[in-house]
Amino acid sequence: MEVVICPPFTALAAAFEAAKGSSVAIGAQDCHWEKEGAFTGEVAVPMIADLGCSHCLVGHSERRQFFGETDAAVDKKVDAVLAQGLSCIACVGETLAEREAGQTFVVLERQVRSGLTGTWPRRGS
Repeated sequence: MEVVICPPFTALAAAFEAAKGSSVAIGAQDCHWEKEGAFTGEVAVPMIADLGCSHCLVGHSERRQFFGETDAAVDKKVDAVLAQGLSCIACVGETLAEREAGQTFVVLERQVRSGLTGTWPRRGS
């Protein structure tokens, strides 16, 4: 079993220190898909890798709900994370309203198919 902790960006250094000598991996909570550029407040995947993170979480429901993150944006982030050689934790999930409307599997299928389009051909599936 693999254990990965994804603390807020400001706590990554402390997490690395606390996990030193253990088998616990450290990941970032989010990223931006561009390697560089004027994206104030965003963290590029190469920067996350430079910190020593081995994983990056993308597509969390809060990013989708509160920041309007789309399946297409998640797809770009997944591709950027994998291209950098990190492991990607791609989140999928429905809202309460979608669940109550019986749309869970429709939403999950859409998120997987739309949010991971660039991933499968590159990985040979």
